[in-house]
Amino acid sequence: MSLFRKFFGKKTNEPEENIPNQERGKYMPEIKLPADERFTINFKANGGKFLYCENMEEIKESFNAILDENNWHNDKVFLVDNRLSDLFKDFNLNSTKNASESAYFLSTCEYLISDDGSLLISSNQIAEKKLIELPDHFIIYATTSQFVENIGEGLKGIKEKSKTAIPTNITTIKNFKTDDDKDFLTYGSSAKNLYLLLLEDL
Repeated sequence: MSLFRKFFGKKTNEPEENIPNQERGKYMPEIKLPADERFTINFKANGGKFLYCENMEEIKESFNAILDENNWHNDKVFLVDNRLSDLFKDFNLNSTKNASESAYFLSTCEYLISDDGSLLISSNQIAEKKLIELPDHFIIYATTSQFVENIGEGLKGIKEKSKTAIPTNITTIKNFKTDDDKDFLTYGSSAKNLYLLLLEDL
């Protein structure tokens, strides 16, 4: 609800589609938020840290801030996607293919799932490793063109762009809460401390 509406109330001649769900009549259909807004709300509810960037300069500034915050500049990073080595070459990353000896995991993802705020990943990002085998800290680089409504749409997208060799080990990451924040609903799941660097590319 906007501050204007909160303090002054909605206009009487306001179109029905502009009236928020909580103020709509009982039998009026709910308005569905755009995919990017739903993802952001659900992603943050899952415990993720969201950094929206308009260009690559902002991506690199945010990436540097994350490394500063966690004192990771000299630590090893688990890196499967070699394109990220080129993207962040200015940082002289100490990359390794050994997940157990790395402080954090730097990766891309296949798609961003709006309906539940999860990230769809595959062997393109994690090879054949299970989530529990990966570092506890993730930094994911993605773009706004990777938003999809649901997992089904994401799986369809993977199939369409990987006609010659569909990746294996397809899974979603949804729980980003640390052990201190977890409740009984997430008990036993592999929680990750996750930063999302999101580049506007549309």
